[in-house]
Amino acid sequence: MRYKDDWDEAKERMAAWWEGETAERSLIQVLTPRDPERGSGQRPWLGFDNWDLARHPDEPDMAIDKFERWCSQTHFGGEAYPNFWVNLGAGVMGAYLGAEVKFEADTVWFGAQWDERFVRDWRSLANVEFNENEVWWRRTVSATTRAIERCRGSFIVGVTDIGGIGDIIASLRGPKNLLIDCHLRPDDIKSLSEKLVEIWHVCYDRLFDIIGRSNPGSSAWMGIWSPLKWYPLQCDFAAMLSPRKFDDLMLPYLKEQCQRLDHALYHLDGPGQLCHLNSLLGLDELRAIQWVPGAGEELQGYHCGSEKWFSLYEKILAAGKGLVLSLPPAYVGPVTRKLCSSKVLFQTIASSQTEADALLKRSSQLMRH
Repeated sequence: MRYKDDWDEAKERMAAWWEGETAERSLIQVLTPRDPERGSGQRPWLGFDNWDLARHPDEPDMAIDKFERWCSQTHFGGEAYPNFWVNLGAGVMGAYLGAEVKFEADTVWFGAQWDERFVRDWRSLANVEFNENEVWWRRTVSATTRAIERCRGSFIVGVTDIGGIGDIIASLRGPKNLLIDCHLRPDDIKSLSEKLVEIWHVCYDRLFDIIGRSNPGSSAWMGIWSPLKWYPLQCDFAAMLSPRKFDDLMLPYLKEQCQRLDHALYHLDGPGQLCHLNSLLGLDELRAIQWVPGAGEELQGYHCGSEKWFSLYEKILAAGKGLVLSLPPAYVGPVTRKLCSSKVLFQTIASSQTEADALLKRSSQLMRH
């Protein structure tokens, strides 16, 4: 690959990680500036703003040009790789189903997420259909196709953030209304979820087929590659649900998606979702968990490297699942020493290639001891 010489070795390591195979070290995806002088303040490391495509959805070449400029200045260490994923907002499938779209500086809101005027009633939701001529679906296909035309031998193209089933319903119905519906209209939620799972996989399969014209395997917003079909599943709405409601209304559809994908991972976002961990670990088909402490915890210093979460990590690993953590490079060593497991995948940013190489070497040494 143009921007990553050791891509074949990285692919082998990630493929083995998905299958739970043991290795001499944890997986480490570490980004650094290619030029050692960059990042010093004298010559700043050009960042890539992955909201460029959402800002200009009809101009994918603009975003791709900026991405390639960033790639040319970046060293992709360990299992990191250049991943251009088509970012039109988290849960863009809501827009495919007619939700109004609002772009802000660093995020996109859909329909009833931001304005109650766009709340859909249950009569209209019962009749919701996927329209291939919807403008945001056409934009997704167009941007994915253009990225594939340009990526050959240079970078990987990732599937857009289609969204979690529960979160998509919340964008159509409104989170507050959906909470009430969980108690008053559970059968309507189940019926709609069944329909949306089918639409979700139609969207995913079509994008996977486009990407397969040039890219082997699959990638997504999380920046992990698989030789097969994979996707990071999520349900941020679950943070507001009791375990009983989650198990009844959300878990069955997560299970079905795990079964329909070759590799599935769950994005566990914030302490509000920890009450659902046992249910998630009980999904045999779920390969891994990504833990995100949430903004409030990180503001208090409880990032992924904090000892506060070590028992959580041990529980996930003991259940036979992989674990994905994003944390500062200084904490990779202590977490590796504590967990000593090749089922962990670290994502981090170092100041130089020398620091990245030392990080990889130190991880191997810790695993041997």
